[in-house]
Amino acid sequence: MLHIVNKSPFWELGLDSCLRTALKGDPILLIEDGVLGAMAGGSVASKIKDAQKDHEVYALQGDVKARGIDRLVDGVKLVDYAGFVDLVEKHRTMSWL
Repeated sequence: MLHIVNKSPFWELGLDSCLRTALKGDPILLIEDGVLGAMAGGSVASKIKDAQKDHEVYALQGDVKARGIDRLVDGVKLVDYAGFVDLVEKHRTMSWL
């Protein structure tokens, strides 16, 4: 299952809930303000780093750029909108709102 997180991990608990619930091997896609969790050096970076032991973590490139993020946690993969569609086509989805 593809887990999609769109809320800031600094204001909402969606990312924490996702990380507790996602099964090993489930990919996680950060979109909208959810990409803030992938900032290198941010207070959530260690959670993302730990999550990468069991999950591929993706961030939507347009949302990263729109928020002025210039460095992501190592290993977070940027995807464009076509990549987003590819992930959705390959997996059932769960949105963490």
